[in-house]
Amino acid sequence: MSSVLVVGGTSGMGREFARLRVERGDDVVLTGRDAQRADTVAKEIGARGLALDLARPLEITAALADVGRVDHLVLAGVSRDDNKVTEYDIDAALRLVTLKLVGYTEVVHTLRTRLHDDSAIVLFGGQAKERPYPGATTVATVNAGVRGLMHSLAVELAPVRVNSVHPGVVGDTPYWQAKPEKVLDVLRTETPTGNLATMADVADAVDFLLRNRSVNAVELSVDGGWLLG
Repeated sequence: MSSVLVVGGTSGMGREFARLRVERGDDVVLTGRDAQRADTVAKEIGARGLALDLARPLEITAALADVGRVDHLVLAGVSRDDNKVTEYDIDAALRLVTLKLVGYTEVVHTLRTRLHDDSAIVLFGGQAKERPYPGATTVATVNAGVRGLMHSLAVELAPVRVNSVHPGVVGDTPYWQAKPEKVLDVLRTETPTGNLATMADVADAVDFLLRNRSVNAVELSVDGGWLLG
């Protein structure tokens, strides 16, 4: 049985991965910004819930005080941000940059003595870094920054392994399910497999990165070849 911490595990891909590992019999802690929601979701899947806001990094150490040894750490917290350079929202940009680059790093900093030689970490990025769209000014920049963070952590924390997963369009997330079907149909035609990635696909990719002891400092795309479209 492994001890697993999923930061950003109350919805979407983080929740799906937490559920997968609970079903496997692991000891799972998940976090969310809201304490009540984190507790509710954790109880639904058989995990333990904690309140943690990645965009408030000065509070992260206290939020993780009760977390013990960590075998697998997944940093899945994300924030949807529609921010064009022509209509730049500085507050929104600062929140997203802080959440992903400072918040992710502070979680690792806080847990560094609770990791061990066989621990593994997965950071969540996204394919906007390779295929930006109008409104992705901050998202694309931050997800590209995940690469640098991954490389830096893999060097500093060695032999702890650090990898990143970069999902494309994940069709069964609440965000994409709310889109008109015709939008999803167009995205499928742009994907060589003819299918959009699913949350289960992403969870399986994260699990692989955590388990395979020869995979380190790797960016894994989960998009069905969407970048080739």
